[in-house]
Amino acid sequence: MTDQTETQADAPIVTDCVIVGAGPCGIFAVFELGLVDVKCHVVDILGKVGGQCAELYPEKPIYDIPGLPEVSGQELTDRLMKQIEPFGAKFHLGHRIDALTKGEDGLFHLVTDGGLKLAAKTVVIAAGGGSFTPKRPPLDGIEGYEGRSVYYAVRRMEDLRDRDVLIVGGGDSALDWTLNLAPVARSLTLLHRRDEFRGAPHSVERMRELVAEGKVRLAIGQVTGLHGADGQLDGVTIRTKSGEEKLPVNALLPFFGLTMKLGPIADWGLNLNENLIPVDTEKFQTSTPGIFAVGDINWYPGKLKLILSGFHEAALAAQAVHKIVHPDKKLLFQYTTSSSSLQKKLGVK
Repeated sequence: MTDQTETQADAPIVTDCVIVGAGPCGIFAVFELGLVDVKCHVVDILGKVGGQCAELYPEKPIYDIPGLPEVSGQELTDRLMKQIEPFGAKFHLGHRIDALTKGEDGLFHLVTDGGLKLAAKTVVIAAGGGSFTPKRPPLDGIEGYEGRSVYYAVRRMEDLRDRDVLIVGGGDSALDWTLNLAPVARSLTLLHRRDEFRGAPHSVERMRELVAEGKVRLAIGQVTGLHGADGQLDGVTIRTKSGEEKLPVNALLPFFGLTMKLGPIADWGLNLNENLIPVDTEKFQTSTPGIFAVGDINWYPGKLKLILSGFHEAALAAQAVHKIVHPDKKLLFQYTTSSSSLQKKLGVK
């Protein structure tokens, strides 16, 4: 199983099912579909798997996963990824599905913002609340610097080597990149509005050690202005208790959190109910046959936005997907505890 970030190709990648979203429900859908011999490709706008669990609260404990009295978002993601290893699903990370259409060949054709093309007999939407969008700091002219010297995510650490970096924020993302970029950047300043941090305690401790060693500067305050031209920063103004000062900065990383928007899904021709996708409760199919929705993105009477509910939805959706992908094969219901064929698929001796 490999993460992929392909560039545009003429011919689409053809598969049985495309899963939109690599959060817990999307990952578990790979497992349920694998049990019924459905091959999957998974697309997610984030640069890593795990969805909200891994992006927003990787170390926050979750208490309502069956059989796990307490598990962090990251640990749950890691366990799910381990569980689906036998099925070899392909992940396309850092891609947003911008278009979904039904072709004359009977397949659903999907195109991402990066030009990746896929074609599938079925689609399972497991996009949580929709696409993650970084919160933009309220700074005049910031749009002109985005993607050139203002970055909301770090795709390649080497792009920031020997640069003067300012990281703004107090959560896990700000702290993690402070620790990772400190050996790479020429200078690195961490700016937060207060001297208290929401991130993991060990990350806070390590950050303070780097500050004490003179490898990172910690400033308490906020950014008030940007300076530069043609998309390239040469400095920012920050305001602290001591007043305003200009920092020589040529890379700004603001980590102010993420908002979730339905995004292009709203244009896929599905009937929507207050930005959610109505589904039936037999197979969790949408208003378009062959397109299913599981997890927080769907709606039906009595819906509970719980991970365990999404797991149940994925299991039933997989049964229906099988009928579309393998119309001539009868699906026999089996238990993993007793079925030798299922245990063979899982690599269980």
